[in-house]
Amino acid sequence: MTENIIEVDDLDFEARVLGSDVPVLVDFWAEWCAPCHIVAPEVEKIAREHAGKVTVAKLNVDDSPKIAGTYAVMSIPTLILFKDGKEATRLIGARGKDAILRDIDPHFAA
Repeated sequence: MTENIIEVDDLDFEARVLGSDVPVLVDFWAEWCAPCHIVAPEVEKIAREHAGKVTVAKLNVDDSPKIAGTYAVMSIPTLILFKDGKEATRLIGARGKDAILRDIDPHFAA
């Protein structure tokens, strides 16, 4: 885990994600999920390169089934960008940094 990525769970999700002043990209993942490990370095690049514009958080669906259920995360990896406490966009499946940014950039461009 890099210093630019926070870990969230069922207990602190509302405060750290929904209550955030900046958009939060949440990576829903699990240890056993091979595609999750493929997308993780791409998400880490986004966290480093866009620090200040977006917060990146990881949520382990095995450890936090309540939040995963609340947002109907049925397959992983799923990336959800939350802005102003609401879901702004959702990406399902492994993809590269550029493909992720194409979908999330419009939501945090100044």
